[in-house]
Amino acid sequence: MDQITFSEAEYQTKKRKTRREIFLERMDKLIPWKQLEKKVARYYPKGRNGRPPYPLPAMLRVHCMQLFYNLSDPAMEDALYEIESMRHFAGLKLDRLPDETTILNFRHFLEQHGLGKALFKEVNKHLEKNGLMLREGSIVDATIISAPSSTKNQTGKRDPEMHQTRKGNEWHFGMKMHIGVDDTFGLIHSIDTTAANVHDIVPTDKLLHGEEQRVFGDAGYLGIQKRDEHKHRKNVSWFIAKRPGTRKTLDADKLKAEKIKASVRAKVEHPFRYIKRVFGYGKVRYRGLAKNSNRLHLLAAFSNLLIGEKYMLA
Repeated sequence: MDQITFSEAEYQTKKRKTRREIFLERMDKLIPWKQLEKKVARYYPKGRNGRPPYPLPAMLRVHCMQLFYNLSDPAMEDALYEIESMRHFAGLKLDRLPDETTILNFRHFLEQHGLGKALFKEVNKHLEKNGLMLREGSIVDATIISAPSSTKNQTGKRDPEMHQTRKGNEWHFGMKMHIGVDDTFGLIHSIDTTAANVHDIVPTDKLLHGEEQRVFGDAGYLGIQKRDEHKHRKNVSWFIAKRPGTRKTLDADKLKAEKIKASVRAKVEHPFRYIKRVFGYGKVRYRGLAKNSNRLHLLAAFSNLLIGEKYMLA
C-alpha cells in the first residue's frame, strides 16, 4: 500500500465538501467510464522507448476535467498540482502528474482519431439503455460561438474557417453549433458545426435521424419542408414558429398553438445553457472547425448526462 501524503491526509479528514468536489463526484457517477475507455483503448499508444504512457483512465479523466472547467493545457497542469480534489478524481498522486505537453498530446490524439464524436455516440447509447433518447420528435436550433476577430496574431489574419454574421442589430464573428434534440427529454442526438454565416436551415438534414414524426423549429426554419433534402419526409409534421410580425395578426386559437410550439421548442435551449454557461464554452478555444467540433461533441455528451440525470434517478 502506498504511503499517503500530508495533503491527501488533510483532504480525507476535512469537514466540508467544496462545490468542485460535489460536481466532480456527480460527474464521476454519471459518466460511463468503462464504455468510453473501451472506445479509446483501441487507438491508445502502448508507449515508446520503453517508457509506459500514463494510464488511459487517468488521462481521460484529466481531459474531461479540462473541459468541465474550460482550462488551457498549462492551467490544467497547474490545477493538478494545486487541487487535491482534481488529483483524486483522476486517480493521480503528486509524485507523477502529466505535464502540459502530455495533456496537449492526449487532446491531439482524441482529435486525430475523431474520438469526440465516437464518445458522444457512446454516451447516447448509455442513455438509450437507460430508457432515454426517444425518437418520435426532434427540435432543431443553432447557436453562435464567438471567435477572436482580431488580426493581431502570427498569421496577421482571422481564422479563415470562421465568418461574421448579423443577428438582430449586432454583428458576430465565429462559428455555429447546430443541434437536433429529442422533443421529450431535450437530449442532443445530432450535431453539426459550420461558419457563423451559414443559415440555420442549411445543415438541418444532418440533424434529423430519419425516424421523426414531428419536427419543431423557430422562425429561421420557415419553408424547411419545401427544400429538396426534406421532400421525402412525407410523414413528418413540421411545427415551425411564425415570424413575430405574423403572430400579431393571429386570432386567439392560433396564438395559443404558437405558445404550445414555443413551450416544446424551449427544451433546445437547455443544452446550450450547459455548454455555454456551465462549461463556459461561449467562445472558441482553437482555430478551425474540426478541433472545436471535437470538443463540442464531448460537451454535448456531458450536457446530455446532466439533463438526463433526473430521469435516470427516477
